[in-house]
Amino acid sequence: MNSPVSASPSYFGQTAAIRCERAAAELRAGRPVVISDGRQRLASIALDSSSPEGYAAFAEAAQGRHYLFLSAARAQTLGINAANGIHLPLADRAFAELPALAYLRDAVAPADAQANGNALDAATVEVARLGLLLPAMISVELDAAGSPFDDCLQLDTTALYEGAGQAGQDYELVTRSPVPLRDVGMSEFAVFRGGVAQRDQVAVIVGNPDMGGIVPVRVHSSCLTGDLFGSLKCDCGDQLRRGLRTLKELGGGILLYLDQEGRGTGIAAKMRAYGYQHEGLDTIDADAQLGFGADERRYGSAVAMLRALGVQRIQLLTNNPTKVQHLRKAGIEVVGCVPVTGEITHENEQYLRTKAARAGHHLDVDALIMAAQ
Repeated sequence: MNSPVSASPSYFGQTAAIRCERAAAELRAGRPVVISDGRQRLASIALDSSSPEGYAAFAEAAQGRHYLFLSAARAQTLGINAANGIHLPLADRAFAELPALAYLRDAVAPADAQANGNALDAATVEVARLGLLLPAMISVELDAAGSPFDDCLQLDTTALYEGAGQAGQDYELVTRSPVPLRDVGMSEFAVFRGGVAQRDQVAVIVGNPDMGGIVPVRVHSSCLTGDLFGSLKCDCGDQLRRGLRTLKELGGGILLYLDQEGRGTGIAAKMRAYGYQHEGLDTIDADAQLGFGADERRYGSAVAMLRALGVQRIQLLTNNPTKVQHLRKAGIEVVGCVPVTGEITHENEQYLRTKAARAGHHLDVDALIMAAQ
């Protein structure tokens, strides 16, 4: 009689990538994850998905040694320069006090902040990023002996970064189907699946581009508010539709529609940032209030889809030089750029000026205003 085949995680896929996905899911569910680097262990929950009851249980298990980790970007908004982020002791702080420290505006810099964030703190934030959670982590350093957190999901930093890297590059074609588009004509949607949580990404193939030549490509990050609902606060919807029309005018090309809402922060964080923009902050300062950098997007999925389609050389439809740098670093030859602009409105003028002045986008906002008159 043959022995049954062992159904180990490695039998079904990359163990490191699987553990990353599970760790992100645990954080989103409000449960602790234990991260280690071979010398230290850290148990953490994300403030963004925690509850008063979950926090109380964590605090009890931590025996009052827990702290709140805040990123360097959030520390800066509190007036604290700390390149690796800060620790705030939590033994005498109630759960209701934490949002003001972590992401609300006009918080007072706490006197007991310690500028001693470390690599393990950064690792917990990476798991939170994979789970689309704010980079505000409630953590406790664990002793070598047993602890109440021993039954929680365990993840070492080597597996974390290896798994996140694997997941970001491992995409498979699921299906292709023709779709007629307004103002563009018959196109083809190619759906790829991969990354953490196996999210679907879409390549829209306009016309019949020569995949072995220089292919016009637009890399477009999803924007629910602009693309679907016509938000006037950004130019994303205009760029999406004008990008598709430009691909047609160029004789065909590919639009990669990436699931990267809010420049990679997720829809919940984006809505929080929208609130701060409504109060007068620009888009970059609004994200900084939440602890994020100016741009949290990754382009591994874009590179994987281009390679799967046989594309190596592209003409990129973009105003963003940083996007060009990311693709070139990944081995995609960008031979030139074509600007794609949207309609300027009273509501999005400041947003566009911020992209030009602070994010380096090649935009002449004054010329856009003159052209619109």
